[in-house]
Amino acid sequence: MASKTGRTWLDCKNPQMADHFLKLAVKSLETLYSQLTTRSNAAADSSSSKADVEKDLLRILSCQAESALTQGNHHEAVGYVQRCKDMLQRLPKDTAYLSFMCYNFGLEMYNLRKFEESSFWLGQSYDIGKTNVKYGPGSDVLAKALRLLATVYVEWDCQQFQEQALNAVSLANKECVSTSGLYLKIRILMRCGAPDNLISTGLIEMLESQVSLEVCLSIVKLLMVEDRDLLAFEYLKRVCQHFESSPDLGSALVLHIELLLQRGKELLAKQKTENIITGHYTGKQLAPEALSCLHVLLWDQGSKHYEAGNYAEALEWYNYSVSFFKSGQIEPNLGKLQRNRASCFLQLQQLEKAKDAIREAERCDPESIFTLFGIYKIAILESNTEKAAEALSSMGLLSKSPLCKEDKLLVSDTAASYLLSLAAQIALENGKQEAAMKALEVLCQTSNDEAQVVTALRCLVRLVFSTTDESAERRDVNLDVLLPYLKMALQTLSRQSQMAAEQRIEAANWFRKTAWNSALQCEGSPDRMRDFFVLSYQLSLLCPTDRVLLMGQKTCLLMAAAASLELCRNSPYSAQVEEELTQALEYIQTCWEVWKTLKASESFPSDPTESLLLLYEFETRAKLNDTKVEVILESVLELENVEAKVLETMAALAMEAPAYFPRLCKKALRIALSLHKKQSQPDLAHCSKCIHDLIKLSLPSGVAEVEARALAEVWDYFEEALSIISAAPDVFPEMETLWLLTQAWNTGIMLYSLNQYMEAEKWCGLAMSFVHHLGFLRESYEAQMSDLYSKILDQLDKAKKNTMEN
Repeated sequence: MASKTGRTWLDCKNPQMADHFLKLAVKSLETLYSQLTTRSNAAADSSSSKADVEKDLLRILSCQAESALTQGNHHEAVGYVQRCKDMLQRLPKDTAYLSFMCYNFGLEMYNLRKFEESSFWLGQSYDIGKTNVKYGPGSDVLAKALRLLATVYVEWDCQQFQEQALNAVSLANKECVSTSGLYLKIRILMRCGAPDNLISTGLIEMLESQVSLEVCLSIVKLLMVEDRDLLAFEYLKRVCQHFESSPDLGSALVLHIELLLQRGKELLAKQKTENIITGHYTGKQLAPEALSCLHVLLWDQGSKHYEAGNYAEALEWYNYSVSFFKSGQIEPNLGKLQRNRASCFLQLQQLEKAKDAIREAERCDPESIFTLFGIYKIAILESNTEKAAEALSSMGLLSKSPLCKEDKLLVSDTAASYLLSLAAQIALENGKQEAAMKALEVLCQTSNDEAQVVTALRCLVRLVFSTTDESAERRDVNLDVLLPYLKMALQTLSRQSQMAAEQRIEAANWFRKTAWNSALQCEGSPDRMRDFFVLSYQLSLLCPTDRVLLMGQKTCLLMAAAASLELCRNSPYSAQVEEELTQALEYIQTCWEVWKTLKASESFPSDPTESLLLLYEFETRAKLNDTKVEVILESVLELENVEAKVLETMAALAMEAPAYFPRLCKKALRIALSLHKKQSQPDLAHCSKCIHDLIKLSLPSGVAEVEARALAEVWDYFEEALSIISAAPDVFPEMETLWLLTQAWNTGIMLYSLNQYMEAEKWCGLAMSFVHHLGFLRESYEAQMSDLYSKILDQLDKAKKNTMEN
């Protein structure tokens, strides 16, 4: 029970607890053994019982050895094992057990890099195993221990223990020859720097031992790694002769070519390759795996020469690879190979051969983005813009949804983007700006790399501005092309991306300025101007806020609102116009917020922004029939320096269709007139205009609208006009005087027709007052009006008499 408990604690990695129980077990067994030994006239089974006790004791001693070794007590473990060895004469059947235990100790010490202890235990394993061949572990196990021992010596100190390592591996091969043993011997010889003749002897021994071709080739590779080139090539030649009839010989031939190329022996490699090609068509085909390896070698060699600019050499290596494909064979790898050949032909300026190669590539691999790129390059060289554009479109579609096929790698976003960037570069180098822009557009539509998209959009913007045609028509076309690029830039930069913050801000600022400058070129095109200013504002939201930026935002929004209103003025009212007005109102409201932020930090005494915003908002709301227009007028009147011109404009807007706010119009005109009159030198022309508009708004348009209150109001305006004329008769426009005369006279005539003779006489008399201020027209009008005025007075006298008689 104590021994089982001790073994369990040992398995649980608790050797201290195990020692306690193992000692109890040993003590119990020793007591039992002593009793069996001292018993007189021992029973017949006494020897058998003693043997069982000794066997149990050996097991416990081995556990104690394992526990001691686990705790790092090497000498203590040796003592326990020595006791076990002493017991083997009585327990020969445990020879293999004890040998295995020592091997495991040696392996454990080797894994811990304790080479001295490892070599001791492995030596013990071999020695114990040899003490009794019948009950030992067997030659193969002993050879395994010796091979590990040789490895320990090599890794411990190859130079110091060279002889021991070689002796151990040689002894292992005598015990049981094996591939691993022969290989290890060669490796030890090379590690120890043995001369070629010694190594060659080991190589011949390996061939004579009928090792596999794979092992032989691994030895060749090892020789090359250790710079034993001459020995490696000689041995490889022998290997090829030895395995001449093997179906796997191709792997040796391919390795030979690989090693020749590694050592720069291209001419010999070509000869070997040509021999393989000849054999391929005379019934000595390579196995598929070997042929694939050869293709890789040939392609790598072609690629190296291509990158070095040796295009003819590269083509030769690619042609070797083509030789292994059957005529008409359809294979994606053949498509790739033909694309590489086409690239070589293009570099060698052999366009027709390049076209043939790319046609073959298209036949074999039509849905490859690289094939499409080859078609594009040739189309550019042939100035076939339409075909180049088709290829670019197909590349874009393919990069968005690549087809998943067996044994075919999907085209990554990076590869597709790189090809599209290269396509743009090729187009520009060949003077094909339209194709370059198409390539960059496809790149922007397909790439998931925001930084790359931003760079491409910058290139597109620069290409748009690179035209030398400065005509207005060309400018408008360029602006229309530019607008979607800027919108895409805004969309890209607005996304949460991996772009660095500084990079994103710098790009947003660049596009913001571009949009601003573009807007300034849109004179006469309010819709374009609005779009560019709005984009400039939206891009500015991605930049850090400061005073300069806020001023720019304010201007953008003001100009966008102004452009929107300009569009509405020139269009008949419709649902679209109403939508435009609503959008303009949003620009105005946003501009108010920006303006408030600016004013909170400093004052702007001469800035017209507030007046303009109120004016734009008044116009917008008036055309939307919004009753808030009256509030806006009051806000204008609250300004520190109200300009009469602003009020006159608001008055005009209040009556501009579809707006109709006559009361507000008159209020604005009255205040504007008052402001004009308060000036030190009143502007009579503007005063006249205000009075003209007030009279026009106030005069009844028909019999039904004649009211005493209305006539009283308009009478005051006429008197105002008369006082202005009287103050400066030479300055007041004569035609305006004539208009006032006519309006007053017509009012009197209308009242006369309504039998309101007293009112009629009053208005006609007012009209006569204006006659005196006419110039060369005075005589003509005075004569005509005097006669008619006399008739009106006569009718007025008759009316009075009739009234008295009644």
